[in-house]
Amino acid sequence: MSRYDRLAGRGTRLMNRLYAWRARKQPAATGFVSQPEPRTIGSFARGRQLVAGNLLFAGYLVESETTGLWEVAAPDAAFEAERQGFGWLDDLASVGDIRARVKAQNWVWGWIKAHGSGGLGTPLAWSPDLTGRRLIRWINHALFLLSGQDRAESDVFFRCLSQQTWFLSQRWQGASPGLPRFEALTGLIYAGLALQGHEELADPAVKALALECETQVDKEGGVPTRNPEELLEVFTLLTWAAAALHEAGRAVPAAQTAAIERIAPALRTLRHADGGLARFHGGGRGLEGWLDHALAAAHVPAVHSEGLAMGYARLAARRTTVVIDASPPPKGAASANGHASTLAFELTSGRRPLIVNCGSGETFGMEWRRAGRATPSHSTLSLAGHSSARLAEPDRATGQELLMDAPTKVPVELQEIADGMRFQGGHDGYLKAFGLTHARTLDLAFDGRALVGEDLLIAMEEQDERQFSKALDKSGVAGIGFEVRLHLHPEVDAALDLNGTAVSMALKSGEIWVFRHDGVCNLKLEPSVFLEKTRLKPRAAKQIVLTGRAIEYATRVRWTLSKAQETAVAIRDLNRDEPEIFD
Repeated sequence: MSRYDRLAGRGTRLMNRLYAWRARKQPAATGFVSQPEPRTIGSFARGRQLVAGNLLFAGYLVESETTGLWEVAAPDAAFEAERQGFGWLDDLASVGDIRARVKAQNWVWGWIKAHGSGGLGTPLAWSPDLTGRRLIRWINHALFLLSGQDRAESDVFFRCLSQQTWFLSQRWQGASPGLPRFEALTGLIYAGLALQGHEELADPAVKALALECETQVDKEGGVPTRNPEELLEVFTLLTWAAAALHEAGRAVPAAQTAAIERIAPALRTLRHADGGLARFHGGGRGLEGWLDHALAAAHVPAVHSEGLAMGYARLAARRTTVVIDASPPPKGAASANGHASTLAFELTSGRRPLIVNCGSGETFGMEWRRAGRATPSHSTLSLAGHSSARLAEPDRATGQELLMDAPTKVPVELQEIADGMRFQGGHDGYLKAFGLTHARTLDLAFDGRALVGEDLLIAMEEQDERQFSKALDKSGVAGIGFEVRLHLHPEVDAALDLNGTAVSMALKSGEIWVFRHDGVCNLKLEPSVFLEKTRLKPRAAKQIVLTGRAIEYATRVRWTLSKAQETAVAIRDLNRDEPEIFD
């Protein structure tokens, strides 16, 4: 994954280079305190591709069986960050054969040769967050890497581990608060407890990590970015650090334990029926099995959050899950990757996603990244082609485009009704420009076979009515146009049905879902895209679009998503598609 600390300024980078250079003088560790146990999970499919010479990082593919990893010129910082973080080592270790091991060894010792002598290579090589991420992988897979190596090569490996550990002990404060600092501190704890003679370096990191837990994990178990995948990464790091402390016979700080216990219910709220995460605010679904593995490893009782979790609501019945963005988007620096997705939802049936958001276009270039953040790329209502939040001008220092003019009031209510569960919410993202509040109601039946939706545009106060009248006058047409969009997963086979008044959707499981509406709007089935970080290009998909015009002070649209009557109550969906990494 192409995460890295984008908020690090020039002064921070210069200090990183200075301490990386000073790290050369640090003595080598003599070995491990105890045999490291791998905890990171890789992708077998990606590992096979790496062994075959296909290097896919941050949306760029380099194909060469003979080219070394560090000989490739990085096309951008995201590519460089992904290879410097060594997540690919998890993938090679998941293959585990001799070809994978030799490639891993060549690339690790290649890094030591290219970047290990004082950070004279790319500045990202010695940034605290990527150094922490790299240390965890090196220690996790040390037995895999050291197998068959002679004493001289082992000494080089341990010396470089020691240098990076000392660097982290001096520079973890240079990582930005949030995920970058969690990575730096966890890497330091991991290495300090694992390497002989470095135990004292872990003590300040343990205290600092506890403080980060108190300041960066809120009472709902969320993080400021509201990115579900980032929350899972923070949770995973905290559980790894806790496991390392337990194995070293040390107590886990109460603040860290409390953060783990807050995050686990939030992640269960964000978990779809297929085990993947809801895709909001730049986050993906996560590597298959990662979420469930992390939850199991944490040993936290299996309960869901009551009410909202990190600003998300969840409706679940049988094997149908609906996750809704039910809060304002992130603010300030935390909104650098935020989306205008308020009141958007995703729906998964069993092991098959049905309704989705387009996702993060970060790895496909700036235009795709901007498009993925817009309201029309989410399964919700957009008004007059506008998003519910806008992008500010790029920040001069970081180049990041923060969110502005976003919804500030998002009242919600969750309740049980006679035949199911109901979500009700609204937001004021269109109030300033149009005088209209968007309200949405979603009812999920207890049997999970039907979702009933209602979208309402309403001018609630006298001043809102005046603003709406002004917007009508400016439009120069009969009403203000709006669209209700439901984006479909690429594997959903959809077609217009019943003379264009409905949409039939077939899932690979054999389930048939049908979309119907009340006839107030025009129904269309249009092209869409599905943006995945592990792909070279966006995947073609479809979207259901209801178009209409707001003329009165209140405009209501009703629609339903339901399983066809012939769809069985229980379907055996045992086939799992092989991941196609490079299509």
